[in-house]
Amino acid sequence: MWSATGETIWMTVFSLVLVAIIGILLGLLLFETTDSHSLWARLLHWLAAVFVNVFRSIPFIILIVLLLPITKNLVGTIIGPKAALPSLIISAAPFYARMVELAFHEIDHGVIEAAESMGATNTQIIFKVLLPESSPALVSGITVTGISLIGYTAMAGVIGAGGLGNLAYLDGFQASNNTITLVATIVILIIVFIFQTIGDLTVRRIDKRITR
Repeated sequence: MWSATGETIWMTVFSLVLVAIIGILLGLLLFETTDSHSLWARLLHWLAAVFVNVFRSIPFIILIVLLLPITKNLVGTIIGPKAALPSLIISAAPFYARMVELAFHEIDHGVIEAAESMGATNTQIIFKVLLPESSPALVSGITVTGISLIGYTAMAGVIGAGGLGNLAYLDGFQASNNTITLVATIVILIIVFIFQTIGDLTVRRIDKRITR
């Protein structure tokens, strides 16, 4: 149980870090190329939108199967916690990218215009306006994504990715041991609760609209 819990936490945290990075980059790309008059920018927006829409629409259990050849080439195996990472990242990053894009669009456009009028570069606008102003929404989004990833790790465990899902399926369901299944479920719920609590506390700490 301890080993399976460690594998679930490791898969979730490792993939969540990469999902946050990729999701922010994709969301920023979608935001910056929206309504652009440049043909290349519009093409780039279309390609990014297609990637995001396609991969966030594929059910996770199907995506794992589709990515088996790529997983084999990347990590050298199709079983174990490492084998679950490509599917976890590719399924969650587009989902989070849409949240990032929406968070950027919700920023008061007047704030961006004020920064531009003072001569701020695109890089300065990104790091001094977009990311700070949208940080509560970004943290809230990554919290939701992290909780989804915990569920994905459980599904991945059914096909040999390890973690609590694998334990609940092999040693619990297939062995007709309902105790193991129940305990694995409770541990997953505790992990979800911890993730949600950390996310909520972080949002409350950085959100300037919340009075303390």
